[in-house]
Amino acid sequence: MTIETSETEIKHLVIAWLAIAFAFTIILRRWYPLNPILIFIISAVTVGFAFIFHELAHKIVAQRYGAWSEFRMAPSMLLLAILTAFFGFIFAAPGAVMIFNPYLTREENGKISLAGPIVNLILAFFFLVLFRLVPTGIVSWIGSFGVMINAWLAVFNLIPIGVLDGSKVLAWDKRIYGVTMGIAISMLVVSMVVT
Repeated sequence: MTIETSETEIKHLVIAWLAIAFAFTIILRRWYPLNPILIFIISAVTVGFAFIFHELAHKIVAQRYGAWSEFRMAPSMLLLAILTAFFGFIFAAPGAVMIFNPYLTREENGKISLAGPIVNLILAFFFLVLFRLVPTGIVSWIGSFGVMINAWLAVFNLIPIGVLDGSKVLAWDKRIYGVTMGIAISMLVVSMVVT
């Protein structure tokens, strides 16, 4: 299957990735006694991958169901993420994959929504393995923060309110929702205990 994209989408993804990485660099400088460039790399790899792959998962599954789908950044929300980072917290909603297909079923919509959190759980597991294999140095910090941010994003996106993924997954299948949320919460607890 070919993934359809555009120059606009690629530009929006790159800008959002860099802005989110910069915002988290501001926050991570408080936690990690490292050179700002190294902190930016940690942020770009952990938060950047969490964000990019989450959105691309939605896009790929939506296109599989015949929907037009492209990521669009939210410039005001990116600015808000950077500004709030200076106050010690981040409100991050960098944008979303816009999906258009008026004939999507509830199941298809549920699966499209589930794809993002599932990717975050896979990434959390990957970063956990990385952390356990290399428990010191910058790779350890990447692994540690990667587990935490991906687990947290999975749990947050599965909250069944508003436009978050969880409301669409729950509307499609309560059992799949419950199992996925249970795994996400377990991974978040593991990230806090192990790292």
